[in-house]
Amino acid sequence: MFEIKVPDLAESITEGTILEWLVTIGDKVTKGDSVVELETDKVNLEVNTEYTGVVTKVLKEPGDTVEVGDVIAILEDKVAEGEAPAVPAAPEKSVPEAVQPASTPPTPELPKAAQPIASPSARKLARELGIDLTQVVSSDPLGRIRPHDVKAHTQTPVAKEEPKLEKTGSNPAAKQAYPEINKPMERIKMSRRRQTIAKRLVEVQHTAAMLTTFNEVDMTAVMDLRKKRKDAFFEKHDVRLGFMSFFTKAVVAALKKYPLLNAEIQGDELVVKKFYDIGIAVAAPEGLVVPVVRDANQKSFAEIERDISNLGKKARDNALSLKDLQGGTFTITNGGVFGSLMSTPILNAPQVGILGMHKIQTRPIAIDHDRIENRPMMYIALSYDHRIVDGKEAVSFLATIKELLEDPESLLLEG
Repeated sequence: MFEIKVPDLAESITEGTILEWLVTIGDKVTKGDSVVELETDKVNLEVNTEYTGVVTKVLKEPGDTVEVGDVIAILEDKVAEGEAPAVPAAPEKSVPEAVQPASTPPTPELPKAAQPIASPSARKLARELGIDLTQVVSSDPLGRIRPHDVKAHTQTPVAKEEPKLEKTGSNPAAKQAYPEINKPMERIKMSRRRQTIAKRLVEVQHTAAMLTTFNEVDMTAVMDLRKKRKDAFFEKHDVRLGFMSFFTKAVVAALKKYPLLNAEIQGDELVVKKFYDIGIAVAAPEGLVVPVVRDANQKSFAEIERDISNLGKKARDNALSLKDLQGGTFTITNGGVFGSLMSTPILNAPQVGILGMHKIQTRPIAIDHDRIENRPMMYIALSYDHRIVDGKEAVSFLATIKELLEDPESLLLEG
């Protein structure tokens, strides 16, 4: 008998939530196979078995919270050919002997499976294709779902189920929250990651002396340079030249000039970091995540753009690892891609600075006393922890960003 346990997740993560079992009772698994998907505070990850055997017990259900070291399933190393793992029978009702059939003994009822019976490979394929296994029809006489059943399901149109709304009239909890409202509502349980995001954002507001300062950047020079170089850049590097590499380079240069914005508080000490791992906020399906571009000061524009592109794709595919998210020293967030004109970004603790980018909007700008021109302008915002960073430093940091972006060729010298 072997125990499948929750492995060590990461230094700061001690528990997770069972999201989905990738195997069911009776499945044979081989060492290295994925058996369950866990949702943690930062990423979803699959737990692999260290043994080969047959699943005989599943001790935790989807939605259960588990800690590192918890036993969540049992494997048997040997199960006789054709013999199914033992499943407890439902208690038999007492039947008078006179009416008991003489030729056919009573067959005990087996408890219904909590989830469809499917092979690990079928479960993996269904997850990749985003298919609900409860909707897949099995061609196996015993009802077991195989990969070809999943593939066949992709060719069958499936009617979308309307979301179930709970009316306050039949929902005591909703009625208590809204005693005078009797209209349709929907209650959705927050994912572990969304709960963690909510908790940490509130904690930052309570523990940091957070202030925000603003400036605006004339993006004319950056846009002209991009327009002039983007085709040759793509042809040479096979990656598009975006705005993020310019901002990342400008941030690194400003951090070198004002190092306290690249620091954090540990007890009664300031830890000033001499490396530049820049977090780039990305909107993922489960909520905002901040994967990290490592050693941004040592990378070219093309390398930064490639890293950002790869990390963004992993975030959208829910494929980020814990390593991708850990250790950032400063964060950049771009609300402009969603149309935000101005915002006050919240610190990504324990970092003490975050730069907010916004929508580029054409506005009339006074060039001098006599001339006004329409220019592509962007508001930028710096939120900072006033416990470490004084207002003068924060304002000067943001002014440095502005100067570098309005003279983007100077960023080549900073590289």
